[in-house]
Amino acid sequence: MRPWKLLGLAGLAGVAATGAVLARNERQRRAYSPDDVRARLHERHAALASAEDEAPEPAPSAELVAGRRHRLARLLRRN
Repeated sequence: MRPWKLLGLAGLAGVAATGAVLARNERQRRAYSPDDVRARLHERHAALASAEDEAPEPAPSAELVAGRRHRLARLLRRN
């Protein structure tokens, strides 16, 4: 069998498998009622909002600060 035929068959099998996965995900997504979806979104939003309130603001890394200083110094030298 020629290699191109094998590649074509493999591609066709990949497309079919992708379609099957997408169809399964769509069926699972449509299984929720609008009220279920709304309730889950509210729960996720509340969890993210509480996590943002608890998490402190991360300090910038030394590399980031050094990069900003380098760009600022370059701009000042130009002017």
